[in-house]
Amino acid sequence: MAFEPFDKVALIGLGLIGSSLSHVMRREKLAKAISGHARSAETRDRAMELGLADTMHEHAADAVRDADLVVLCVPIGVCGQVAQAIAGALKPGAIVTDVGSVKAAVIRDVAPHIPDGVHFIPGHPIAGTEYSGPDSGFASLFEDRWCILTPLNGTDKGAAARLTAFWRACGSDVDVMEPDHHDRVLSITSHLPQLIAFNIVKTAADLEEVTQQEVIKYSAGGFRDFTRLAASDPTMWRDVYLNNRQAVLELLGRFSEDLSALQRAIRWGDGDMLFDTFTRARGIRQRIIEAGQDTAEPDFGRGGQHGETADSARDKD
Repeated sequence: MAFEPFDKVALIGLGLIGSSLSHVMRREKLAKAISGHARSAETRDRAMELGLADTMHEHAADAVRDADLVVLCVPIGVCGQVAQAIAGALKPGAIVTDVGSVKAAVIRDVAPHIPDGVHFIPGHPIAGTEYSGPDSGFASLFEDRWCILTPLNGTDKGAAARLTAFWRACGSDVDVMEPDHHDRVLSITSHLPQLIAFNIVKTAADLEEVTQQEVIKYSAGGFRDFTRLAASDPTMWRDVYLNNRQAVLELLGRFSEDLSALQRAIRWGDGDMLFDTFTRARGIRQRIIEAGQDTAEPDFGRGGQHGETADSARDKD
């Protein structure tokens, strides 16, 4: 069955996810009109030059008026402020969703501001790159990726089905989770790997006996991938860790214990332990490839703007 396009979709934020949504909505004709909002005049002007929206607005409330679907594509830390700003302009029956990689905190901050008769259905498209800004989007970003929805108790089934159909029309597979479970899953598949990447790059930069020029000049594929992850938007990731701190700290404790075990194995020459650990890890990689979440092609530099990051299995919030 063909997707019935929304009359109007409002994109609040036009970075990687917002601009990619615009591109895929244009390509697949998922919206008759697109309105947009960005804080900076420079971004608004560039979005119009790129044709990302039919109308751009300085104030988020103006962008959402008469919109059937409102997508919050802003850092997690400001979702509550945006929800408060647009609450009075939301039309009855509208669907409000978001794209953040933390769900419990977004529900906590946004839900109190959603008027009766408006359907708030939190979401998280697990797709992304290390790039940001209105020029970074592309229509195929969501193809063959997962989008997780975390509907609240009592969510209108028709609205949930409509949003599910929208994400499928964007090319995504859709799954449903409880918010807390989502946050635990993403803490290990996305948030912890990203934090490790930030820290490894920082450690390399701070080494006194190895110059930064040597680190850059002799970077092997693994370190280059870490630097690609570490190039991600600092504001977005700051908000992720501040708003999913419990799950991340729990996983960090477990990771630290496992890292200590590897440290002991190296110190005491326990080759069997190292071999078993590496073999198990290799098996997980193979299962990811078999699940269609990556390919076996060698591509250490992920060459190109559209390479994926770990924040999502490839997600970047």
